[in-house]
Amino acid sequence: MATKPPADDPVQDAPKVEPAQLAAAGLPAVAHSLRIAQQQMGVRRTARTLLKVNQKNGFDCPGCAWPEGDKRHTAEFCENGAKAVAEEATLRRVTPDFFAEHPVADLATRSGYWLGQQGRITQPVYLPEGADRYQAVTWERAFDIIAEELGALASPDEALFYTSGRTSNEAAFLLQLFAREFGTNNLPDCSNMCHESSGSALTETIGVGKGSVSLEDLHHADLIIVAGQNPGTNHPRMLSALEKAKSAGARVISVNPLPEAGLERFKNPQTPLGVIRGAALNDLFLQIRIGGDQALFRLLNKLILETEGAVDEAFVAEHTHGYEAFAAAAAEADWDETLAATGLDRSAIEEALAMVLASERTIVCWAMGLTQHKHSVPTIREVVNFLLLRGNIGRTGAGVCPVRGHSNVQGDRTMGIFERPAPAFLDALDKEFGITSPRHHGYDVVRSIEALRDGHAKVFFAMGGNFVAASPDTDVTEAAMRNARLTVHVSTKVNRSHAVTGTRALILPTLGRTDKDVQAGGKQFVTVEDSMSMVHASRGNLTPASPHLLSEPAIVARLARAVLGPASTTPWEEFEKDYGTIRDRISRVVPGFEDFNARVARPGGFSLPHGPRDSRRFPTATGRANFTAAPVEFPELPEGRLLLQTLRSHDQYNTTIYGLDDRYRGIKGGRRVVLVNPDDATALGLTDGAYADLVSEWKDGTRRRAPGFRVVHYPTARGCAAAYYPETNVLVPLGSTADTSNTPASKSVVIRFENVR
Repeated sequence: MATKPPADDPVQDAPKVEPAQLAAAGLPAVAHSLRIAQQQMGVRRTARTLLKVNQKNGFDCPGCAWPEGDKRHTAEFCENGAKAVAEEATLRRVTPDFFAEHPVADLATRSGYWLGQQGRITQPVYLPEGADRYQAVTWERAFDIIAEELGALASPDEALFYTSGRTSNEAAFLLQLFAREFGTNNLPDCSNMCHESSGSALTETIGVGKGSVSLEDLHHADLIIVAGQNPGTNHPRMLSALEKAKSAGARVISVNPLPEAGLERFKNPQTPLGVIRGAALNDLFLQIRIGGDQALFRLLNKLILETEGAVDEAFVAEHTHGYEAFAAAAAEADWDETLAATGLDRSAIEEALAMVLASERTIVCWAMGLTQHKHSVPTIREVVNFLLLRGNIGRTGAGVCPVRGHSNVQGDRTMGIFERPAPAFLDALDKEFGITSPRHHGYDVVRSIEALRDGHAKVFFAMGGNFVAASPDTDVTEAAMRNARLTVHVSTKVNRSHAVTGTRALILPTLGRTDKDVQAGGKQFVTVEDSMSMVHASRGNLTPASPHLLSEPAIVARLARAVLGPASTTPWEEFEKDYGTIRDRISRVVPGFEDFNARVARPGGFSLPHGPRDSRRFPTATGRANFTAAPVEFPELPEGRLLLQTLRSHDQYNTTIYGLDDRYRGIKGGRRVVLVNPDDATALGLTDGAYADLVSEWKDGTRRRAPGFRVVHYPTARGCAAAYYPETNVLVPLGSTADTSNTPASKSVVIRFENVR
């Protein structure tokens, strides 16, 4: 039986701490998944829904972007995937009565957990200027309000169109088409805050800003390096791939400031032996200091160069550019500097080198631990150098593997959600639709916040997501959003961003992945692209939460008709009726999507072309894979300070909070905790169980404070600390970003402790 949402916010003042776990998944994960699912959906709906997750005739999990193999399990989902589905397919409902009962000021005092637990929004609601609470509004009036505000702008560039990674290919294509026909490239997206550094580095070095491996490549690798990633919580189904690789003889090195249960031992709930014993995954754990990864890979590259016969000279000569400059820079790598930057022992690095030299097929996987630093782009370039040296791109069982977070974040970028689009994409778009797209670059996430703050942007439209909670420098972001004339959020559930509004605000409720989508042209499906460039269909199977919901493509199509009017010759009404017509247009605009409708109709979909992977063809400026030679960087830490990384708990997906526990790390009943190495804690006078304010330090001199965090002694790397976001996003300065990519540097925040008690 589904349960009612909590009436009050749970008290989080005294989180309990138990020993961290040494294994992930197993029966506890199954039990927790089913308990959450039954609370949200009830027993029958749970069975009906979960058995369709990630199936060829079902819907794509609204959680992470990890791919599925051709052969699917009956239960093709993980614990956090089950939670994501349960929260979307919940029987709880947020009606206009909820908004009448809760003024915006009240919503602003609530936790993200409480807001998310209230259920699915059933009708569009509107916050008029001067009003204190949202009220029901018709769809027609909602679109008229947006059209009024957009029509009053002095320039189309005063509008911002943000996209979350849950948005389908079809909706993303329509949104970018509408924005460009309207006249702006202001298309910030969640990639700007996560894997933008990966895309920047990979586009420069191999010519494609995506990973070069398939799921089968992982199964055939000799060595898999997992750097700056916690798959046990963030991409749990990846553990099955690592288990299969291990059973075939692969070895695994993890590089991370914290030990993570998922990489220690994986108890696969799909097999009896997995439940009983589990599989050890790590062969070597390099507990690196935050931000030391570039130094580590630079030294490994030097040692490879010094080892006779270790370089794939034929590959380097035939397929690469810039080797001499890179080799000269690598020769300067220094052991003492590397040990200081990484905090590692020399013997550990030498052990890693031996494993690298013994491997003929190496894959490097990474996530936010590499992408959210000032020097993230050169760090990832150094990873590419490492793989190029031994010919590990364009070979079975080898390559780059940036592991994307949200389920279609990669597809949205492929569809043109990008503030700096390629001229060739705009040329194809203009030719297909007879429009003239703007050629000047738009705003990314950080620049969008700055534009709102400085009065250069006045309308903010979000297709999904929780922008306020996801963005850095919370106080600055919220003040910037309140500067807007109009904020609009296309959402399934209530979140923090709905309580931080412009002068006027709209919440537009939409269908989720689990919902049936029936339009005038019949039952529809959408498509997504996973982290390994596989494109496949997603078909919901549940009756929508309300008859008043519109699909994302329908919302964009109706918005475009209201804003652009009869002057637009784009067939927006046709697109709403039949998504196949959208895919026909995509097939003529986006390379790799030729004959889109026919190919996606095949069970399992199709793989997009990838020159480096498929034929060692590198579409870079040089026509080859590029070695690079950036100076080695790592964070400098003043005396008496620690370097903080923000991270997720196990009861969390991005900004969605499923619960108040972090089971693998032993945290229960609260999220305001900071994990500190016991030796650092002793030196700073921080007892286990003490409470303190976290204060970040940045060159602008602003005191950014996150009050009331419980200190937890935890085996982090020395000099490093960790705490959950979004609670600690307030500490991340808006101006602290990665060079080139402009991604917020959320993994390297210098902090001090105040008001210790």
